[in-house]
Amino acid sequence: MALPFTASADFAVDKAAGQPCSNLQTDFRCGIHANLREKGFSGCTVFDCFGAGQKVSQVTYGGQDWRKAPETARQMFEVFPAMRLLHELLWYLTAALELPQARPIHDDLRCALDDTERLTHGSAEEILAVDVERHRQEVNELLLRTSELVRAEIPGKKKNHRGADLMGAKLKGANLRGADLRGALLIAADLRTADLRSADLIGVDFRDADLRGADLTGSIYLTQPQVNAAKGDAATRLPPDLARPSHW
Repeated sequence: MALPFTASADFAVDKAAGQPCSNLQTDFRCGIHANLREKGFSGCTVFDCFGAGQKVSQVTYGGQDWRKAPETARQMFEVFPAMRLLHELLWYLTAALELPQARPIHDDLRCALDDTERLTHGSAEEILAVDVERHRQEVNELLLRTSELVRAEIPGKKKNHRGADLMGAKLKGANLRGADLRGALLIAADLRTADLRSADLIGVDFRDADLRGADLTGSIYLTQPQVNAAKGDAATRLPPDLARPSHW
């Protein structure tokens, strides 16, 4: 309901923000959930709100139904994107705290985690008043420092492809261990059997990237949506907290 999407390889139709998806049922379930890829909605299969939807509906609005209380709908849908970003930051901060190499800055990371969690429990008006972009920049400095601490343990010179356009790149068997790939575009890249151990993968676009046989164990900030967007196989090695997508 809240977010827009455009007809593309990821979505079969256009939908404006605040407009119900044509597949949304009256019980709030998706009518084609079991066949999203076949129906042209692969974009839905890789989306994750990191728990923000539940927080907005059940905490911020106390379980109110926008269908029964339509006067709440517009504000609710404005709150959701801000909440989603805050929840995504919570995920990254929690991941950073689990890394032993980040012990020198654990206190700073925990303070940032507590501050972010506190922001998510504000009223709708308080959440909308948060300078989310500024908060993200502050958190990102800590996440970057964590990344540097982890990757510093990898011997040799590490590749820097931060923000690089690597769409369709031929990287089969590439040694990207400890590389900085933050924000890189790896759409449809060939990463078969590539070594991505301890690489910083925050914000990497892995849509249709070929990860068959690639090693992503120990990679930093890799999320389930990124994995879901890629292609892989039984030989793809993932961090233990991520699941192998059923379409692999």
